[in-house]
Amino acid sequence: QVRLVESGGGLVQAGGSLRLSCVASGRTLSNYAMGWFRQAPGKEREFVGSISRSGGNTYYVESVKGRFTVFRDNAKNMVYLQMNSLESEDTAVYYCAAEGNSGWNSAPGGSINWDYWGQGTQVTVSS
Repeated sequence: QVRLVESGGGLVQAGGSLRLSCVASGRTLSNYAMGWFRQAPGKEREFVGSISRSGGNTYYVESVKGRFTVFRDNAKNMVYLQMNSLESEDTAVYYCAAEGNSGWNSAPGGSINWDYWGQGTQVTVSS
């Protein structure tokens, strides 16, 4: 069992930056590929980006490429989502997720089965 807890959300003006954190407990984080998802009001949950177990590969949805960066610190059991140039369309609850079947250098997409989820953290971007 892996417990994931997100933090770092808040209110930010358009064009600003936020860094979300996700701390994992219960299992060694390096055993899992990690992903970030978001869900805006009235919309389905959307894949944002992921990072391989090694930290060497990432994969992003087109709408955040060049603005968002996923990185991890396996020694600290932490995963991060750095969000720059935020837009009002980025307003959502952001979730981190863990997936235990990917290879060491594989950054999976959003369509696979993710094993564990956090409770989410709210990000609100004001225009």
